[in-house]
Amino acid sequence: MMKIDLKDIGRLDFNLGVTFLAVWRERSVSKAAQQLSLSQSAVSSALTRLRDMTGDPLFVRAEGMMLPTPRAERMASDIEGGLLLLKNSFLARPEFDPSSSERHFSLGMSDDFQLAVGPEIARRGGEAAPGITISFRQTNRQTAGTMLQSGEIDLAIVASWPKRSVAAFEEVAMGHYACLFDPRTAVPSRSLDLASFLELPHVLVSYSGRAGIVDEALKKAGLTRRVQTALTHFSALPAFLVGRKAVATLPSHAAIQLACHTPLLTAPVPIDLGSYGISIVWRRDQQNDSAHDWIRSVVRTAMLCELDSISQRPD
Repeated sequence: MMKIDLKDIGRLDFNLGVTFLAVWRERSVSKAAQQLSLSQSAVSSALTRLRDMTGDPLFVRAEGMMLPTPRAERMASDIEGGLLLLKNSFLARPEFDPSSSERHFSLGMSDDFQLAVGPEIARRGGEAAPGITISFRQTNRQTAGTMLQSGEIDLAIVASWPKRSVAAFEEVAMGHYACLFDPRTAVPSRSLDLASFLELPHVLVSYSGRAGIVDEALKKAGLTRRVQTALTHFSALPAFLVGRKAVATLPSHAAIQLACHTPLLTAPVPIDLGSYGISIVWRRDQQNDSAHDWIRSVVRTAMLCELDSISQRPD
């Protein structure tokens, strides 16, 4: 690669090349000014600088036009080609080819999403791009923003992402809640009324480990529950529920997934907890990166497919 003397090139004003090209194409200072949204005097001043720099008049008035000199004729193709190279270097988006890529993507999400949609994301990504690797990092609404900004993760799947966020996001689905329990030892039926719900010991899964949305809803109703055990990961729940007289309340997508692989059952929560948005979140400077476009598409499709599929499964 030919090395450029940065001191020499630093003295150049590349806007002069744009002005030269406009006059070259229009054969008129006034038309060039209109094309560039500049005043005619600004274009004339730039043309003067070009003439001083090259020691050539470059354009001379004849036949009612600004006709190029032989020097300008020789310069035109080089300047146009050089400006095109600069434009492509700065503005062109490199295309991402998943079939040949060995890119690594890091996705942040809490483990309820890892349980529900993680395998489908890995499957779809692996089929379309066999050379890529995908890692899943534990995160949540409180930590996702910091991890995105630091570059630890490329995107996050987050529940209840704030609308006024500096990050870019897309709400993809709505989430709901369900109860999870062992019918052999907790409730000998597929239903769970409020009285039975409050009577049972509860296994709480919470980032803070102290309280959750159930406690907030019960407090509004003047009720309380007894939290016997507190965890930070949904995937640990089966070990704390199977064979025990206890109940847990968690996102329904994780509850149904865990029930599919254990003797546990799901049931509607006997108190209204509402619903929440589920969003894909990423940094705004990744908005036009074709590789990130691709992985967001994979995640979006997997989420829509898998969350819908889970919601259709019988309890």
